[in-house]
Amino acid sequence: MTATRPTIALNNGVQLPALGFGVFQSPPSETVGAVESAIAAGYRLIDTAAVYFNEREVGEGIRRSGIAREELFIETKVWISDFGYDATLHAFDKSVAKLGVDQLDLLLLHQPLPTASDRTRDAYRALERLLADGRVRAIGVSNFMPVHLERLLAVAKVVPSVNQIQVHPYFQQLTLQRMHATHGIATQAWSPIGGITTYRPSAKSAFDDPTLLAIARKYGKTTAQVMLRWHLQQGRSAIPKSVKPGRISANFNVFDFALTPAQLSAIDALETGVRGGPEPDSITLDGPYGVPIPEA
Repeated sequence: MTATRPTIALNNGVQLPALGFGVFQSPPSETVGAVESAIAAGYRLIDTAAVYFNEREVGEGIRRSGIAREELFIETKVWISDFGYDATLHAFDKSVAKLGVDQLDLLLLHQPLPTASDRTRDAYRALERLLADGRVRAIGVSNFMPVHLERLLAVAKVVPSVNQIQVHPYFQQLTLQRMHATHGIATQAWSPIGGITTYRPSAKSAFDDPTLLAIARKYGKTTAQVMLRWHLQQGRSAIPKSVKPGRISANFNVFDFALTPAQLSAIDALETGVRGGPEPDSITLDGPYGVPIPEA
């Protein structure tokens, strides 16, 4: 761990930067500049996914940054339309070609796809093969709930290093996080600053929460910075996203203050149990989610 860039030791010894940069829903036209800005601000973990359709732009932003490849931690995700042993191996080839790299630091299965569990199982076997061959440094999953993890762990040869899930003060998935801890799986939070709480006009926004605003005022910080500090102090990796250089930089400026135990508990108490976005079980190959991933 360094003073400005803390890391989390994964279950295979790989060091995962605790604070990373995400590009979900970042338009390709804005992704190159956003990744450049993030790396300039100090981020070394960049998270993308095949179904974000901006891997190519992420790669270009990395190249323009001038930072050596070995200093960066690049992770992406295999989409459900590419699940299956051979299809997932090919999905890796597509992703690295678009990103312009030879090796990935972390490769995840993007969804559990319980309606085709055999394809999910075969996709994870492909990840294990890529890990054994040294083409990825760590493997994991995303949006797997306890039942999905139980099924995977029953057949997997390699315990996932990471499960990337929705976590923010209003939706903390504590049962799932405890399961991660039991099995040595790192929790990585998407929507870590509650951006998903702003999608519905009638919903309460974490950015305007009185508890978070009061803590933010005490430290001269934003509510986003307070939420990110909460994640880091509780041992999670977090991947905030933005395309605005000022916000990108501000979200990385969270290493000069520390929340007290009472403040951490006050944030914990904001849990509502309400998920933003679709239930993982609803992501199937039928309908809009079965979108194909283009070749490189």
